[in-house]
Amino acid sequence: MKFDTYLITSDLAQMSALAASIEHAGFDGIWTAETQHNPFLPLTLAAEHTQRVTLGTAIAVAFARSPTTLAHIAWDLQRYSQGRFLLGLGTQVKAHIVLRYGMRWEKPVRQLRESIEAIRAVWASWRKGGTSLNYRGEFYTLRLMTPFFAEPPLEHPDPPIYISAVNAQMLKLAGSLCEGVHIHPFHSVKYLREVAWPHLREGMHETGRSRMDFTAVAAVFAIPTDGVKPASEYERAVREQLAFYMSTPAYRTVIDLHGWNATAERLSEMARRGEWQAMGDLITDAMLDAFAVTGTWAALPGIVKQRYAGRLLDRVAYYLPYVPGEEEEGWAATLAGFAAT
Repeated sequence: MKFDTYLITSDLAQMSALAASIEHAGFDGIWTAETQHNPFLPLTLAAEHTQRVTLGTAIAVAFARSPTTLAHIAWDLQRYSQGRFLLGLGTQVKAHIVLRYGMRWEKPVRQLRESIEAIRAVWASWRKGGTSLNYRGEFYTLRLMTPFFAEPPLEHPDPPIYISAVNAQMLKLAGSLCEGVHIHPFHSVKYLREVAWPHLREGMHETGRSRMDFTAVAAVFAIPTDGVKPASEYERAVREQLAFYMSTPAYRTVIDLHGWNATAERLSEMARRGEWQAMGDLITDAMLDAFAVTGTWAALPGIVKQRYAGRLLDRVAYYLPYVPGEEEEGWAATLAGFAAT
């Protein structure tokens, strides 16, 4: 199991030093998200100042960009990182796509499928010197590529494409078409076994793909019990974050599975009233145990490996920011635990 982390600083001036510190500490990979900032720019700096760690987006919003634009960005980052880039894509939700990005939202699963297919069609045309681009779909039609606009030959494989997935159709799409999947942090082992993997395997079966060539990634809520910061502070932060996710209709698949619908409805009502801190009080110990791991920094790797045994997950990161100089002994103990076979 590989152990990654997420770049959380918003200051590009800090990215080079932070990426180098992450690699030196012993992490296997670095992920960026598309929230307040572009997810690709930090990875360019990270690629320049690292040699070993993988670099990926978790995720970039697919519908905010054309497939050709995404093809260019990913191809350039794959070249610059010398084959270490992972293109993670997601759909976001309708309100953000339509009202924040000003783009179309009609059939998100179908559109994301076409986006991935079109990206790969562009890459294939570049492999042939910038000719033979002919992708025709419901959302995208790409028929023009000339050598002048084609990227130069790439000495590395095409970037792997991962997508974020929660519900059945998106999970099947990941299994049938992608090299990996980003499982949402708001997940449980029960969800992985009874929902995620059955649909992922169904998608793999439809296209004759192998589990050996597929990677499942997720952030994990972790509560260290022996750090500089008291365990109670970590626990409170996790309870409040879980309450936020439980209040959001997009994650009801997970909630329905556990039968916590009544709590989710109460949390949604509290969210509408802005009672964010109080929402954490509704998260029971049973809910906390389902979604989070608790233990010393040194014990957490073993707990995580046991929890996700049987390749439920292949790569994990803590839902905690890695900040050089903070909790140094704890991070060192955790990294040693993941590095141990």
